[in-house]
Amino acid sequence: MSKRIAILHYASPPVVGGVEATIAYHARGLVELGYQVNVVSGSGSTFDERIETHINPLFGSKQPEILAIKQELDRGVISPSFETLCEELKAALQAALADCDVCIVHNAHTMNKNLVLTAALARLSDLHMIAWCHDFAWTMPQYQPELHVGYPWNLLRERWANTRYVTVSAPRRDELAALLGMAVTEIKVIGSGMDLARFLRWTRTTERLVQELHLLEADGLLLLPARLTRRKNIALALEVLAELRKQSQKDYRLIVTGPPGPHNPSNPGYLGTLLALRRELKLEGAVHFLYELDNLSFIPDDDTMADLYQLCDALFFPSIQEGFGIPMLEAGLSRLPIYCSDIPALRETGQEDAVYFNPLEDSPQVIARRIHDGFATDAQHRLRLRVRKSYRWDTIIQQQLVPLLEEER
Repeated sequence: MSKRIAILHYASPPVVGGVEATIAYHARGLVELGYQVNVVSGSGSTFDERIETHINPLFGSKQPEILAIKQELDRGVISPSFETLCEELKAALQAALADCDVCIVHNAHTMNKNLVLTAALARLSDLHMIAWCHDFAWTMPQYQPELHVGYPWNLLRERWANTRYVTVSAPRRDELAALLGMAVTEIKVIGSGMDLARFLRWTRTTERLVQELHLLEADGLLLLPARLTRRKNIALALEVLAELRKQSQKDYRLIVTGPPGPHNPSNPGYLGTLLALRRELKLEGAVHFLYELDNLSFIPDDDTMADLYQLCDALFFPSIQEGFGIPMLEAGLSRLPIYCSDIPALRETGQEDAVYFNPLEDSPQVIARRIHDGFATDAQHRLRLRVRKSYRWDTIIQQQLVPLLEEER
């Protein structure tokens, strides 16, 4: 049976906020991996039918009873109402978290937005918790007037039993370690992520290509937007890619977008030649002829082509004959570095803003070295690659969150 995971915060989706967005991505990602997920919060509503949602306004930070007690606590006053409400919240939490194997608690361990909730959680001694700490009241000047020595304020700077601590960055980890007197090695750092498809507004076709071809795992994507005709010199692109992978020992890929040209009877046969060369160079998983998909009928639409320009890392255009250079313009608008043949039409379009090579005389080794050097010195490429590989929500959930959940017993 899969583990039952609860996620607790003052608010949850569709409430808008950074923590709330994290909750949404964590919850959906875990459900897709087979976990049972229960989101517990003070405000919000059902945002995914697969995810159980438990809303109790007393778990939030805006309920009148909670605000009234907070005003007293901010003055250093602990009234009988605090204890009464604390026991009420304890019972409500026990009901909401019944059968929970692990509870991820956002900020309640370190922030004073609802100290009644914090105190109630502290009384659930058998609950396995992951304290997901974004901010710390005791280290933030704006909260100092609201904090006092002793219970319950000291709960926010004490290490809790049966609790695993997570921060969203290394600086926050160091800050929390100093606050709680913990070794930094005892605190896990798990940052936030990006939903690339949503942020970049990919078409469903682009999402399909990314998933089927595992494009986000590549170390670099070269885009060759051309029909499969001999004058496009695609065979050279394959030879360059093979050399680039050899020189770098990295998973560079080539995406060729077009079908065979419609006007030359020999063009369909050129695809066979290219496929044979791909096998010879052992590039079966590295050269993606999109036309191969759907039984040799796939042609990307304009929106998907625009997505590919945004996704890829460089335009590679080894053509030996062109009348103009539209892909150069598209690459320019997409901030894509250009590696292309030094022929008049492309030189006129690219001017001094592209890296040129002689498609008939320069060796694949020389061209590959130029591309490799370009990637190595391109800060935008390095950052884009880190985001693609390390800051995707699916990667964060599978590689960092799931091992943390599985170590909890």
